[in-house]
Amino acid sequence: QTPLKKTNALIAQMGVTFLNAYVPSALCCPSRASILTGKYPHNHHVVNNTLEGNCSSKLWQKIQEPHTFPALLKAMCGYQTFFAGKYLNEYGAEDAGGVGYVPPGWSFWYALEKNSKYYNYTLSVNGKARRHGENYSVDYLTDVLANMSLDFLEYKSNFEPFFMMISTPAPHSPWTAAPQYAKSFQNVSAPRNSNFNIHGKNKHWLIRQAKTPMTNSSIQFLDDAYRKRWRTLLSVDDLVEKLVKKLELNGELDNTYIFYTSDNGFHTGQFSLPIDKRQLYEFDIKVPLLVRGPGIKPNQTNKMLVANIDLGPTILDIAGYDLNKTQMDGMSLLPLLRGDRNVTWRSDFLVEYQGEGYNGSDPTCPGLGPGVTHCFPDCVCEDSYNNTYACVRTLSTSWDLQYCEFDDREVFVEVYNLTADPHQINNIAKTIDQEILEKMNYRLMMLQSCSGATCRTPGVFDPGYRFDPRLMFSNHGVRARRFSAQSL
Repeated sequence: QTPLKKTNALIAQMGVTFLNAYVPSALCCPSRASILTGKYPHNHHVVNNTLEGNCSSKLWQKIQEPHTFPALLKAMCGYQTFFAGKYLNEYGAEDAGGVGYVPPGWSFWYALEKNSKYYNYTLSVNGKARRHGENYSVDYLTDVLANMSLDFLEYKSNFEPFFMMISTPAPHSPWTAAPQYAKSFQNVSAPRNSNFNIHGKNKHWLIRQAKTPMTNSSIQFLDDAYRKRWRTLLSVDDLVEKLVKKLELNGELDNTYIFYTSDNGFHTGQFSLPIDKRQLYEFDIKVPLLVRGPGIKPNQTNKMLVANIDLGPTILDIAGYDLNKTQMDGMSLLPLLRGDRNVTWRSDFLVEYQGEGYNGSDPTCPGLGPGVTHCFPDCVCEDSYNNTYACVRTLSTSWDLQYCEFDDREVFVEVYNLTADPHQINNIAKTIDQEILEKMNYRLMMLQSCSGATCRTPGVFDPGYRFDPRLMFSNHGVRARRFSAQSL
């Protein structure tokens, strides 16, 4: 069962499904910034969903936006570009130009003011505010985005290539389904994998504070959220079908690449955390990535390690732009899409997240003390100021491994061997070979300070990897260069 049957038939079965696609940060704004810039968070400096965290801030607009891949597509490759939907969580904020501000790189701009909504929202239509109410037939956002996209395909110029980015808030909260889908999936519940509703032992304290087992009300809440998310995706499935049909009608389907992906995962009950994202585990950092288009054989799967920082380089590569002229950290997926056999590919990538927490206590959960946030339901907190971590996620012929360090007082380390333990239940930091730990620690320091080409150097389990243990103890200070607000 899936809410995306048509998407699966029209994109996955007609192209390639990437089985190991990830985001370097499991939170909307940092992840979207990585898609747009092709950079890791430590290079685009968007650390959370606030203006202070550089989400759609004046600084972001000045330093990063002129170099996003849509800006290059429009200015350098002669593309007409179209955006519709949720851009960055703080887009439209008064302190950053309001909805009158249209970022460079977009010929047609239909962006949602601020964060996810389905009704009662404002769109920036090429810089002019347009209010929407709550009448399903004219205001339901997923359908509005579909209709605007179809209009663009109808009226665009046929003499220039085009790029569209359609960014539905669904399945983000508040999970409002279209009325015809409000009763779907009544028997669906969140997956009960082996890490569901268990105590996260030997994990960071934030995971350990979750109440185990969860209360019945928490379980009901997360199952309900799971169903509602699926219901909102039925309208996304309709949108995909309409677009593919329109491209076919226009005779453009066979020479158009279509990418389907998301900006983060989501957990529902794993390690007794009711619902959210922001954690370092597979359920939060792994995303779908389906691609169809010219030269891609149908019904393929690809196991290579890919990340959302690869989307910008891939699209620029398709457009014929020289990637050496960019500062992007990612790699073009084009050789993988075309099925090149002798391509050398990465064996690891970086995950990084900066925890958030209030100075005061949460008034609804006074017993918790300061520094925590997102404590719902039942006072289980999903984030804290020291939930700040960086990980190397490694996938090679010999290892499927994740190595993580927390930037907190105890410098907590989590290591998982996903071959033996796909649900990341057993932290093997204390038992794994010391030499592997040292190499992973060194590799993490390298990736945390990488930029551009240095982000694509060989990983620990690549034949070309060079490890000099003396560098770990020299005073070159990479260790101190933590992923933190101070480096902004």
